[in-house]
Amino acid sequence: MGKPVIALTLGDPAGIGPEIALAALADPRVQSAMELLVVGPQRHRPHGLARERWIVSEDPGEFVMGRVQVQCGRAALSALRLGHELALSGRVQALVTGPVSKEALHLAGEKVEGQTELLGRWCGVTRFEMLAIAGSLRVMLLTRHMPLRAALDCVTTERVLDRLLLFHESLQRFGMARPKLALAGLNPHAGENGVLGREDGEILAPAVEQARRVGLDVHGPLSPDTVFLQASKGAYDGVLALYHDQAFIPVKLLAADGGVTALAGLPYLRISPVHGTAFDIAGQGKASPENLIQALRQAAAWVGRP
Repeated sequence: MGKPVIALTLGDPAGIGPEIALAALADPRVQSAMELLVVGPQRHRPHGLARERWIVSEDPGEFVMGRVQVQCGRAALSALRLGHELALSGRVQALVTGPVSKEALHLAGEKVEGQTELLGRWCGVTRFEMLAIAGSLRVMLLTRHMPLRAALDCVTTERVLDRLLLFHESLQRFGMARPKLALAGLNPHAGENGVLGREDGEILAPAVEQARRVGLDVHGPLSPDTVFLQASKGAYDGVLALYHDQAFIPVKLLAADGGVTALAGLPYLRISPVHGTAFDIAGQGKASPENLIQALRQAAAWVGRP
């Protein structure tokens, strides 16, 4: 068997995606671990790179580095669509996606939270979720990119149970026969038995009980100010977080340049770095490719696992 074939989309052309992609393409660690196909505008293809290693997507035309622009949103969508088609058809074994601007996607006509929702729609699945990984810490999100008030309205017993089941199934795909899961509480100290809020006992605890009845090893709701540190030290194989920042503050603190996100529930493996477009430093040669390299190497390592 040869090296795994991985597709990488450049993301928003006005962000750091193109420059870190080119750095990753030239990195010996990437070259030794995989055959990398890059999806992006022809203008970014390095001189001398074989044509079959570069899948040409829509060119943005004239644009300014470091700014949100509709044409860059369209170009990012074009690359993402092509990368998705490569993965769905089986031409590549995994898809790694560069960072995009949600505002630029909106300007281009896609009113979505981000790439996660687009890939789920294009795959025709309704049950999918983001999984963030930093070392031994694995965190699945109950809600993603939405205002906190709206996210709290989405915290229901049924939704929590479904995500616990999906989390369990996803970690089994990564080789864990019976993963040990924790559920982060909603209120400080998981409500202190109702003293600091009743949601943990009335909404979250029933979901944990139902998950246990069908055979899952689930614990909680647990105090959110301690459960992520416990999981990072091996007490749990994964933590279900209830909203975006509850998940990503511990992940990004622990990740340094090594955090990645996977997308559970798709018919193919999709990985991305945890950072965004970094418009403030785009095009200045300051962006580190290490997080992207970690995402690529993680994708290659996971290819072929049950």
